[in-house]
Amino acid sequence: MSKKEIKPICFYLPQFHPIPENDEAHGEGFTEWTNVKKAYPLYDGHNQPRVPYNNNYYSLLDKEVLIQQAELAKKYGIYGFCYYHYWFKNGKKLLEKPVEMMLENKDVDIPFCLSWANENWTRRWDGGNHEIIVEQNYDDLNDLEKHVDYLCQFFKDDRYIKIDGKPLLLIYKPELIPNLVKTMEIIRNRARKNGFKDLEIIVQFPKFLLNNHQLELFDGFAEFQPIFEIHMEKHERKNPVYRSVKSFLLKVGARNLVQKLEIRGEKKVHNKALLDRRDYDATWTNIINRPIKDNKMIAGAFVDWDNTARNKNGRVFDGANPEKFEGYMRQLIEKIQKEYQSEIVFINAWNEWAEGAYLEPDKKHGYGYLEALKTVIDETR
Repeated sequence: MSKKEIKPICFYLPQFHPIPENDEAHGEGFTEWTNVKKAYPLYDGHNQPRVPYNNNYYSLLDKEVLIQQAELAKKYGIYGFCYYHYWFKNGKKLLEKPVEMMLENKDVDIPFCLSWANENWTRRWDGGNHEIIVEQNYDDLNDLEKHVDYLCQFFKDDRYIKIDGKPLLLIYKPELIPNLVKTMEIIRNRARKNGFKDLEIIVQFPKFLLNNHQLELFDGFAEFQPIFEIHMEKHERKNPVYRSVKSFLLKVGARNLVQKLEIRGEKKVHNKALLDRRDYDATWTNIINRPIKDNKMIAGAFVDWDNTARNKNGRVFDGANPEKFEGYMRQLIEKIQKEYQSEIVFINAWNEWAEGAYLEPDKKHGYGYLEALKTVIDETR
């Protein structure tokens, strides 16, 4: 078996510049940095607030920032970025300026693709149906064609990531689309009318993979970590065999084995916040050891996770550091070489600062996570 050239693609959040919708909902000048700066430690040893290296609270409206990010990412072994893309009812776009600036500036020299974050835009950043700022609407099929036409300007760019000539497009939650078969047919046909033989369409969020029978509509499924692992563990707990094994272990007093069997977080109250605290090592161990669910799976990794900057009743993974990340990435890449068909690994994330999921340098670890990734990627080349 020939050795794959591993291609790390990092999810990229464009919410580091003000937009009128966020000004109205959260206050004038709101960006992702607003929540990051407000964060505070909820218990002893809690790594908050997260501070960028040299206090680099950048704006993505600065072209030089985009150029520098691309240079930095490539220097440390990252193949490309996957920008979140927001398109809503009646062709409403949000946070589109950074990727449109990239399209206009060839100096932003890095491969890229898009993930359609097809949830409602809400005050809670959870995509739900409460406190909606801008809503999705899947009924207007003419608008869908306009959406694909808009996307095709990116697909035609030489930097856009393609698989066998097909532009790579992720859809965050296809289960939210009621007329999915028709929608996918229109998306693919419209892309063909724009000159492409087809699209390579990947599902990002794991719920669709676990609960849907329309898997044939898609070309692949991203292991979007650590969300993928959390959902897999929840799904397994519903399995009768799993329940029987757990019941037996509890009966014989093997509670420690039950704890190893489950990676469920422990709900704890800290500083009036109810946190879901999980173990970084246990989660990564499960990622490495889990059998691949489908031959169209694409591997995923996560740097760290702590979303208490957005919601103090959040989820924290305890124990992350660059040294551990390097070790787990090395094991994951070995698994990719042996078991996965794709050479891509989706990393969460380049700059999800309010979720604690970022490779960008910070005050605590410097360039540690980037250096860890580069070390492992260099070993494969």
